Amino acid sequence: MSATSVPAETALSRDGPQAQTAQARRGSLEVRNLQVVYGSAIEAIRDVSIEVEPGQIVALLGSNGAGKSTLLKAISGVLGEEEGKIESGVISYDGVDVTARSADEIVRLGLMQVPEGRRLFAPLSVDENLDMGGYIADTRTLAKRRAVVFELFPRLAERRRQISGYLSGGEQQMVAIGRALMAGPDFLALDEPSLGLAPIVIEQIYAVIRRLNRDLGLTVLLVEQNAQRALGIANYGYIIERGRIVFDGTAAQLEKNADVREFYLGVSGSGQKSLRDVKHYKRRKRWLS
Repeated sequence: MSATSVPAETALSRDGPQAQTAQARRGSLEVRNLQVVYGSAIEAIRDVSIEVEPGQIVALLGSNGAGKSTLLKAISGVLGEEEGKIESGVISYDGVDVTARSADEIVRLGLMQVPEGRRLFAPLSVDENLDMGGYIADTRTLAKRRAVVFELFPRLAERRRQISGYLSGGEQQMVAIGRALMAGPDFLALDEPSLGLAPIVIEQIYAVIRRLNRDLGLTVLLVEQNAQRALGIANYGYIIERGRIVFDGTAAQLEKNADVREFYLGVSGSGQKSLRDVKHYKRRKRWLS
């Protein structure tokens, strides 16, 4: 079957073409006053609230250790793997309280995470990794979704029998996104998709993210340190520091904000700043005073 012969929105649907009108309204996320603690001692997230509307791309920006990945793990139901625990707050997906739901239940509701560092099944082939992502689907649905993945990432079609552990970093990121798409999600949470990749590969990955949102209607929560890239495709953005949201607004508002431009984009009124200047600014961020 040719990848281009399958309507992408049908192939990625979990409910079939008859449910497309309803599916277009799915993919909303609301996090209210979330607190996450690791090992009953370390507070990683404090009173965090964010909202993602269906069909949006929302960027979550912050430095290393700010709490970005922890928030995504809480949303995806995988905190327990690292002894993390939600102490208070509520996470709702499409109006359903998923605060205490398992990762498997959350996937079945339509929310899928692409974790930082890809985390592929390295000894398995590209095809086998894709199969693992679509384990809840029947054979016919898997074939349709695989065709869409190969249409989005033609290189994976060429390497479908290759062992994933031997792929380049960019190819592994393609497999990680493709594996997530095999579950037929309405909502895709991407954790640092540009990490460690060459600029040309980052451009390819971001082009696919735009397509997934524009053509397939997927809602996207994009966690990034690369603020310029993320804000370039986002509708809205949040900045998290020291486990709490310190600023939010439309992508245009964030790009124009003096603090965001100076610290996250490395630009001030005097032009591009040096890394030393940016590090100095980190110590004096006005929103944390």
